[in-house]
Amino acid sequence: MKNELKEHNKQLVEAAFNAGVESTLDFAIFQNHGYKGLYGGLDAKGIHAKKGLKKSHKILDHMGTTELAANLFRATQAEEKLKRDGTKDKVQANQTHHDVGKKVRETIAELGGTMPEDLPTPKKSIIKIEKEQKKIEDNS
Repeated sequence: MKNELKEHNKQLVEAAFNAGVESTLDFAIFQNHGYKGLYGGLDAKGIHAKKGLKKSHKILDHMGTTELAANLFRATQAEEKLKRDGTKDKVQANQTHHDVGKKVRETIAELGGTMPEDLPTPKKSIIKIEKEQKKIEDNS
């Protein structure tokens, strides 16, 4: 699922670019708007702190399945909404990303689910698990 999210993030980057989010800094701000909506106001730095991640750690590499799924839904729906609405302004794109993240959060709450920031951080990163699997496959 992580690879799927990575792929959809690329598509989200393209949709955001077409909506006026052009520089690396613009995209970081755009991404934080989505995180803030989904994570109850936490940006990437706040998520790192809440989950006890090092600065060098990628958030995606330290998500379990439920959290990955919530982020995949956020990314796909934000991309679709940007395209559907024909957004051409980065301020509006940021707001759209935030609103979609917030709506995903509201849905999780309505279903009685655990908020993404409160989900357990897997003991092993996805990177470590993938390396271990490859080792097992190579030794077979």
